[in-house]
Amino acid sequence: MAALSNEEIQRYSRHLILPEVGMEGQLALKRARVLCIGTGGLGAPIGLYLTAAGVGTIGLVDFDVVDISNLQRQVIHGTGDIGRKKLDSAGDRMKDINPNVNVVKHEVALSSENAMEIVKNYDIVVDGTDNFPTRYLVNDVCVLLGKPNVYGSIFRFEGQASVFATKEGPCYRCLYPEPPPPGLVPSCAEGGVLGILPGMIGVMQATEVVKLILGKGDTLAGRLVLYDALNMRFREMRLRKAPDCPICGPNRTIHQLIDYHQFCGVPKQAEATPAAASDLEIDPVEVKKLLDAKHDFVLLDVREPHEYQICNIGARLIPLGELPKRLAELDANAELVVHCKSGMRSAKACDLLRQNGFKRVRNMKGGILGWSDKVDPRVPKY
Repeated sequence: MAALSNEEIQRYSRHLILPEVGMEGQLALKRARVLCIGTGGLGAPIGLYLTAAGVGTIGLVDFDVVDISNLQRQVIHGTGDIGRKKLDSAGDRMKDINPNVNVVKHEVALSSENAMEIVKNYDIVVDGTDNFPTRYLVNDVCVLLGKPNVYGSIFRFEGQASVFATKEGPCYRCLYPEPPPPGLVPSCAEGGVLGILPGMIGVMQATEVVKLILGKGDTLAGRLVLYDALNMRFREMRLRKAPDCPICGPNRTIHQLIDYHQFCGVPKQAEATPAAASDLEIDPVEVKKLLDAKHDFVLLDVREPHEYQICNIGARLIPLGELPKRLAELDANAELVVHCKSGMRSAKACDLLRQNGFKRVRNMKGGILGWSDKVDPRVPKY
């Protein structure tokens, strides 16, 4: 690759006068190929800062579109981008920041079928995902191909960051050998996230990428940084390779990519709902018909009180966390329809009720979001 142009020398002048970067380091950044999985909360600051730093080729993997609820934290997108593909929105913003950067778009959901082919073309992978199947997939493909995995995750007011899959360091499986039970850890859509939090964690990830490219400083390989935004505290955990790790240990048992949705116990979105499950669910439109007909049933809302204040459809409120100790308040013989925001927490509530002798229990599909889409658009989404 040719030397830096006069325009690039001006653009990167504050880097060039750093002895740790200089002309050699900036050229290394220009030659580098980095893959960012996701252009959401974490991917936004990662993409912005790697672009500004002059990373020559940045690959983006995403298949989502911009929603108004993204804008509280996904700062690479704007109000005018609502409804656009995130790849196009992010790509345009990155090219506006630095037209010298080559942005490569991969409009796919990363999977066991395509991950090896995509990742092999990059030097470093940055994990900006928000689900466990993809995190294990990213980890495994990075280990198998020998690519550093710059990891970050966020939830509510807390985040963490590390560098996995380096030659001597541990991998994600060394820290988390098994995924949590499905539904135990709520998504950001269910549990919420401070909008500023992914900025902090994403900038940490971008910093680690630049250090890896430059070969300078002490990276987070072998360390996990834990950040508590509410109390503005950082903690650090030392990590080591697990001798029995199934993919990076000396006696590995994983030699190729697996079915990560099955491994994590999470059904794929494209999978149809089993016929037997239809008796356990009810569409919001059908719930509205029952209400209009003054049908004798209990509509139960298992969200939190602060969510109920945002919007409600007149249901009785018993938060999911309080439900086990408040079962006596409900008639075990009554017909119950349970809802939450999107249907996840209410599904767990339905399971709990059935385990305690409630036989006439159904989950309202899509929760309050489904109600807003199908029944009453005046009910705000959040």
